[in-house]
Amino acid sequence: MTQSPTAPALPAMPLGLDTDTDTAPSVAHGPSAQPTRVLARFEDWARRTPQAPAVIDRTETWTYQDLDAAAALVAADLADRVRPGDLVGVCLDRSTALVVTAVALARIGAVYLPLGPRPGERRIQAVTEDLDIACLIGDPAVLPAEHRSGEHSPLLLPTDGVNAPAAAVAAFTDTVRGTRRAPEGALYAVLTSGSTGRPKAVAVAEPSLSVALDWYRAETGLAPGDRQSLLIGVAFDPHLLELWAALTSGAALVPAPDDTRWDSHLLTDWWRDAALTHAVAATPTVEPLLDRPWPQDLALRHLVVGGDRMRRRPGADVTATVHNAYGPAEATVVTTTHTMRGTDPEAGDLTPPPIGTALPGVTLVVTDDEGRPVARGQEGELRVGGHCLALGYLDPELTARRFTPPPQDLALPEIDRLYRTGDRVRMNADGSLDFLGRLDDQVKISGVRIEPVEVEAAFEQDPRVRTAVVTVLRDSSGHVRLVAHVRPADGARPATGDLLDTVRSWLPEQAVPAAVRIVDGFPLDANGKVDRPALAAQAQASAPVPPRTTTTDDLADATATATASERLVLATVRDLLGRPGIGLGDNFTDAGGTSVVAARLLATVEREAGVRLRAPELLRSTDLRAFAALLDQRRTPRPEGA
Repeated sequence: MTQSPTAPALPAMPLGLDTDTDTAPSVAHGPSAQPTRVLARFEDWARRTPQAPAVIDRTETWTYQDLDAAAALVAADLADRVRPGDLVGVCLDRSTALVVTAVALARIGAVYLPLGPRPGERRIQAVTEDLDIACLIGDPAVLPAEHRSGEHSPLLLPTDGVNAPAAAVAAFTDTVRGTRRAPEGALYAVLTSGSTGRPKAVAVAEPSLSVALDWYRAETGLAPGDRQSLLIGVAFDPHLLELWAALTSGAALVPAPDDTRWDSHLLTDWWRDAALTHAVAATPTVEPLLDRPWPQDLALRHLVVGGDRMRRRPGADVTATVHNAYGPAEATVVTTTHTMRGTDPEAGDLTPPPIGTALPGVTLVVTDDEGRPVARGQEGELRVGGHCLALGYLDPELTARRFTPPPQDLALPEIDRLYRTGDRVRMNADGSLDFLGRLDDQVKISGVRIEPVEVEAAFEQDPRVRTAVVTVLRDSSGHVRLVAHVRPADGARPATGDLLDTVRSWLPEQAVPAAVRIVDGFPLDANGKVDRPALAAQAQASAPVPPRTTTTDDLADATATATASERLVLATVRDLLGRPGIGLGDNFTDAGGTSVVAARLLATVEREAGVRLRAPELLRSTDLRAFAALLDQRRTPRPEGA
């Protein structure tokens, strides 16, 4: 049973049922909360402050009146083909066009389904086969082939500014659509990792998002005159917190240039140049910032960080209030937070901070395997209830498995469902939570939840692959990478680079393994199951097969004949990717380099060599040798008079 949009406020309740913290159960409640409206708040600001900036996109400013009018035109263009409750796949990047689309779909009552600006063809195929998607909105040049050749309805979306599409259409197809629709009352839906190899979608109602937005405004003071980032990747649900927090506060949204994802210096430069006062960022993006002096000329007052485990506290020089946030998509972006300031006694501590206490309207229960609360201080699975809960998955059977009634003997007034997060946590005496990891094989990479079985299923779609097993490796600093162990089909000899190219059409970037190992078979445990720890140990001990064959010359690159820059670049990339077989002749991205790895590589180069290089220079380099040559060039002082 889903919660009604008019559900009563949750009463404020004591953090536990027992005053003895040694025996008190791990049950905690946030303050009471009353769901409000989201779209109506934006429309109210459009009436009250029509000339206030709603989106500041480089040199162009869209006022609340401009944004309201543009959304009305798009809603009118879609109204004949898109009905309330219809799922609409949005293939746009962080841009003014995305903001207009989100408002237009909310006005129609359609369900916003963000898919990212260039979703993989096969991933979209799987989504459209499962879900009843009315249309895709995006640049026709980058839509999947089936939608490129379908019926197009032009949309008057902005085509100038940061990450703007060259053109925008609503693309319809005549093919049979999937049967799963969003539950009644859904405002948006997002894809999460699927254990069957097909992504699963979770739907969220307007009241649930409103509670998170009300918390954000109250906690950060976001108000007219402030500037809020639009930085998070569009396929990742926290971008909805950014987008609607600004529009329901009378503040201005500022879309982020794409290269801010790669370079922490560019990120802080953008914060400064855009005069941002509020920002949301993925934890791996912020980590490099905490390893160097914090810029003292930022207007940034509040920074919400989430999506991965935070490994240290901000230092005493950090002038922004940092909120360490936790929350699965099934509990509407943010469930708990821990607030940190530079004036805290613990500032700069090199131990992970807690993920904090419950937001308003949130109930937390840490349980044993039977679903019963454990005592505070003991480990268990986190279950979440309250106004924050999503309506459920678009798969009713999956919803029934993951959203379950609380135990009958556990007194939880107004709580009829608890979501099983699968996260292992410990509740402290004050009701705050320490995050300890996953109970299953699901991992987070660059803030995105990934189930290895989904990655395995993507490999097994390839006829050259008989079986694939994906293992998770962690380095000493806790960074995670995936390794695929592939047993080829009879007679097949697939190149590992070709296999990686194929799975990229099925998977988000963060789920593409860093390496592929071709194997003849898999070790088995005593129960006859694949011994995944043994496979992971093999991958850790040996060099995984790189995307192309490493030559003898490449392996000699680390000898004394290499320049200091070559040795620095090669050693850093090998360490970051955990692949000792990488050579200077390998291309960074082909070798498994991601935006997070690039940021760490650039930070290391600057720290060790005193040279600041930009992400585009790394990405444009044909191989690591060329990148090292660029570093040598910047290191070498020019002759006098040159």
